Amino acid sequence: MRSDLSLQIAQLVPCTEAEGPGRRFALWLQGCPLRCPGCCNPEMLSFEGGTTIPLRVIVEQIDEAARTHGIEGITLLGGEPLAHAAGAVALAQAMRERGLTVMIFSGYTLEEAQQLPDPAIVELFALTDILVDGPYRREQPETRRRWIGSANQRIHFLSDRYQADDPRWLLPNTLEIRLRGPELTVNGFPARSAVGLWKRPRLQNAPRQPSD
Repeated sequence: MRSDLSLQIAQLVPCTEAEGPGRRFALWLQGCPLRCPGCCNPEMLSFEGGTTIPLRVIVEQIDEAARTHGIEGITLLGGEPLAHAAGAVALAQAMRERGLTVMIFSGYTLEEAQQLPDPAIVELFALTDILVDGPYRREQPETRRRWIGSANQRIHFLSDRYQADDPRWLLPNTLEIRLRGPELTVNGFPARSAVGLWKRPRLQNAPRQPSD
């Protein structure tokens, strides 16, 4: 593992069942060149935000999550993971060595991503098990597939680790809320609301309200 590599991280969730199959370590990468209307995480668009974390530290945290929570893989979100392809490749290689799977959510379609000039993207896809592609479109809410925000997005199974007929894709969506000290963290996709709309909540940190 290259000791000089780091990733710009907006948020980490060591164990989640709301961002892909099984228990997963989720990483939201800070920075995205796309400006999709209705972006779930607009605070993660800037490349100047987040926290720079050495790759070895991230891998150590994933190893701890594997021991403690029995995670089966990692999920990269954003921001835009493909804008951080070099670091993501090194991380994905470390996951492959550990037998863990890699899932990526990208605002690019697969065809658009394959035309990007960064050669690391091809390497990253070779190490990826599931790619969910396409921008989130709030006017096209997904009502059938778990973990998917809008109906335009596609699921690409890039390895044989997962299959399209896995019944977990048809389970209801999950919203996770965590309270850690003064911060409230929300991630995942909610179920259909009372007004009949679907909306993917952005991952957020909110100050804890004082109790009465």
